[in-house]
Amino acid sequence: MTAVRNLRCLVVIPAHNEQGDIAQVVREVREDHGLDVVVVDDASTDATVKKARQAGALVLPLSIQLGAWGAIQAGMRYALRAGYHNVLTMDADGQHEAVWIPNLLGPVESGTSDVTIGCCVRRGSWMRKIAWKILKAVSGLTREDITSGFRAYNRDAFRLLASRQATLLEYQDVGVLVLLRNAGLDTHDVEVTMLPRRSGTSRVYHSWFAVIYYMCHTILLGFSKRRVRR
Repeated sequence: MTAVRNLRCLVVIPAHNEQGDIAQVVREVREDHGLDVVVVDDASTDATVKKARQAGALVLPLSIQLGAWGAIQAGMRYALRAGYHNVLTMDADGQHEAVWIPNLLGPVESGTSDVTIGCCVRRGSWMRKIAWKILKAVSGLTREDITSGFRAYNRDAFRLLASRQATLLEYQDVGVLVLLRNAGLDTHDVEVTMLPRRSGTSRVYHSWFAVIYYMCHTILLGFSKRRVRR
């Protein structure tokens, strides 16, 4: 028997070697909210695919590692072709709690916002908060938590982000938000709590070299796309 899809919203979870947490993340979304979940496996070498499928997710395996944004974009393209109305993105490491999903989806479903961002400024270390200030200053963005991957998008927003225009982005934060802003789409913060990563290491902040590369790349991107007020 073919499962009935809930076209209201697709939850997209990018995952790379997240076998320790992915099953619990998927089960919480499925059991608490009854939403469809697609796990985009970013060339994992562990049991991430197996555990995600066992928990009830559809898995889209990537043949090469694209990074978190490439995996998210693949999930958005699937949602666009499958006819979903909204997309919600969340991490596979257990930091984003499924209990906040209705708070993020509410403004998007009611039409009061094109994009909502799960905002948790308390989670940032002093170094991360300094980085946020720098990135917001060079890009002109005003959202509080510009690096949060816990977001809800309406169809106009994720159609834009599934386009070729967004393909060359490397991260899901400043470049994505600038693209949405320049397209005239509304983004709003929604206060949430976030948990510490349950296992594994961050894909962006796993080494000083990765942090330096991320900051240089994102500052250059933000500055080049900044709108100059006349």
